[in-house]
Order: sequence, then C-alpha cells, then structure tokens
Amino acid sequence: MREGSLEAPTRHPLDWKSEAFYDEAKAFEELERVFDICHGCRRCVNLCTAFPTLFDLVDQSKTMEVDGVAKQDYWKVVDQCYLCDMCYLSKCPYVPPHPWNVDFPHLMLRAKAIKFRKGETSFRDKLLSSTDALGKLAAIPVVAQTVNAVNRNGLARSAMESALGIHKDRELPPYSPAKFRSHAAASAALPVKDGAKTPGKVAIFSTCYVNYNEPGIGHDLVALLAHNQIPHVLAEKEACCGMPKLELGDLEAVAKLKAINIPPLAKLAEAGYAILTPVPSCTLMFKQELPLMFPDDAQVQAVRAAMFDPFEYFVQRARDGLLKKDFKAGLGKVSYHIPCHSRVQNVGQKTREMLEMVPDTAVTTVERCAGHDGTWGVKREYYANSMKIGGPVFRQMAAPAPDYVSSDCPIAGRHILQGMGADGGKAAKAHPLTLLRKAYGL
Repeated sequence: MREGSLEAPTRHPLDWKSEAFYDEAKAFEELERVFDICHGCRRCVNLCTAFPTLFDLVDQSKTMEVDGVAKQDYWKVVDQCYLCDMCYLSKCPYVPPHPWNVDFPHLMLRAKAIKFRKGETSFRDKLLSSTDALGKLAAIPVVAQTVNAVNRNGLARSAMESALGIHKDRELPPYSPAKFRSHAAASAALPVKDGAKTPGKVAIFSTCYVNYNEPGIGHDLVALLAHNQIPHVLAEKEACCGMPKLELGDLEAVAKLKAINIPPLAKLAEAGYAILTPVPSCTLMFKQELPLMFPDDAQVQAVRAAMFDPFEYFVQRARDGLLKKDFKAGLGKVSYHIPCHSRVQNVGQKTREMLEMVPDTAVTTVERCAGHDGTWGVKREYYANSMKIGGPVFRQMAAPAPDYVSSDCPIAGRHILQGMGADGGKAAKAHPLTLLRKAYGL
C-alpha cells in the first residue's frame, strides 16, 4: 500500500511536445524539488547508482541539503539513471496520485531530452542507440564475421574503447548473418478453438536484437506457437521499438519510429491478433512509454491493449486449457532472472510459472536489477558500476550451481553469465523461450 493514498499508482502523460518541457530553468526547479523529497526519504538508495550519486552530492555539500548542491552537478545524477523504472514501481511512496507527484524516471527522461536538444549527446551514444542502422550493416554476412572477430580481439577492443568509449571488457552480443525476419515463416491458417479467452492468433514483433543478434530466440518462439497450433504472422513492417532513442532523450526519433511501427501493428490489433515481442524493453515501449507519449492516439492505445509478453500469453493460454503440456525433457536447475522491464509490466512472474510446469525442473528466481540496462553498461564510464550493481545477482544466480542461466532480457543474460565468471561453472546461457522449446523436444 502506498503512503498517503489508497489508490493505485498512476502515471501522467508525458508533455514532451510543449516548449515548457524543454525549459532548462523550469526543469532544474523540478529536479531540485524532487531531489529534496528523495533526500528526505532515501528509500531507493540500493536500487542503482543514481540515488547514491545524489545523496553523496547532498552529504558532501556545505549545507548537507539539496540547496547546497551545484545545479550543474544535477547532470551527474541524470547520467546515472538508465530508466529501469523500478523506483517508480517498487519503492517510491510519493508517486501520483500522491500530491507530491514524484515521477523520478520521467523527470530524468525530461532532463535527457533537454540535453539531447542542446546538442550535448555524444556521437558514441547516438551510434549505440541506432540499433536498426547498426544491425542492417553488421548483419551482412561478410561484415558480421568481421565485426564479431573485432569484438573478440583484445587489441581491437582497446582501440574501440579509446575511440568510442565502449568498454574493452564488456562482452558484446554477436551479429548473425541470417536475420530472423528474412528466414522466419508464418504458419498456415489453423482453426482457433472456440471459447478461447486469450486471442487465438499471434503477430510477432521480432525486435532489433532478435532480428540481428540472436535470431534463434525468434525461431524458438515460432516453434512454440506452431507446436501449440497457434496461427502466427510477422508484423508486416518493423523498425526499432524506440526504447534506445527514448533512453537517449531523442523523443523526435521515437516519434518517427512510432510512425513506422504503429499503423501495421494497429491493423493486427484491430484484426484480433495478440502481439508478442520477445524482448521486455520492446514490450514495455508499446505497453507504457508510447501510450504516455501519445495518449490521444487511438492506434497507439489499440496496440497497447493487444501487446503481450510471450510468457504472459502462454500462461493465459494454459489457464484457458489451450496450451499443450506434452513436455519431453526436464531442464534440471535453472537460475532465472526477471529483468526490470519485465517487472514493471505488472504481469507477475509468468516466465517462472511457465518453466515450473516442466517436470524435473527446479527454478531459482532472482528478482533484482542486473545492471546492464540497454547500452548503459557497455559504456566505458559506466561499466564498473554496471558490474557492481549486478554483483548480488551474479552471486544469487551462481548459488544453485545451475544447468542454465536464463533471463527474459537476452542482454541481461549475457551480462549475468559474464559477471558470474568461474562461479558459473558449466552453466549455459539460454533464453526462456529456448528452454521451453527444449522441454517440448522441438
């Protein structure tokens, strides 16, 4: 229960089109107001490095209050925030409808948008957030081989760190020469069982990561849908969901990507399809961020209502008696991590629930931020912090001596396995969709 209100927490639309949103002086007034509330509470001190940065600035100031912190030092707090949303959803007692109206993540987003509009965003950050452009280039077969070889070469990585600020020790995901969307086939029309409470047909929004980096995850999803006789199609047209650009503060780029993605997805939603995305950040973008940016856009709201996390969908189908449970193989010990962007969707632990349906499977669930957070943990200046934040997760995931390390976020899974190091033993990294396909024997 939230302090000061018996109502559920809510969220105000993002007023990103108004000039007042980009007024730095007004934004700094709001930063000071919210920072002062956070300083008096300090409940979020263990979530990430944004709050410890703020509290250190306060404690080391002459007044030991927020008014003693130099305004330009506020940017140090903003830069530490990677918009995981966990302070809003799990910690803060002062979110709306509380009269103090604290929305820390969206205040950080406003500050990032101001910084971007001022032209103070680095080339490195713009490059890393251009996932479609990078993917289209790097996924060309010969280019993919070269890029992957460079990413594994110590000398090349040191040069990359010097030139671009991408930390040399961060294990980067490979690029696949065979894109998912180029090699995925939709199923033929299949009968939909009468009485289904969940939509009986699925549209797949594959995401940049699955399309360019790990297409196997997408093929696993297709195999699971086919095995359960769920008709499925690919979204006719697809660009980046916009989350990397949102985290950068480039809201105009988010709007341009929305204009590409929403019309074809809205047609699918209106035709009765459930829309599944195999990466939690992309699902959250369509469920939360775009609806808050475009609250009056009927197509955006239709897509939001049709959007499902894959395991949210599978568990609902199982409860409707429409999901097969003819599992052929147990999975042994699975250390499963729930990413922040899964947790803030408020759908519960559906992936764990689905995996626990598999016989001879023991799931250890870790519900804590792993610290990679999109492109944030790739950057030279934040790599050490990302590993520090992930430390407790690495230890908890390694404790059961698992057969598999798994996370709905494939980047987090890779980060966790790297952080576990030798403590990971012989554990293999596998996405939950991959594990479910293995359990079915497909």
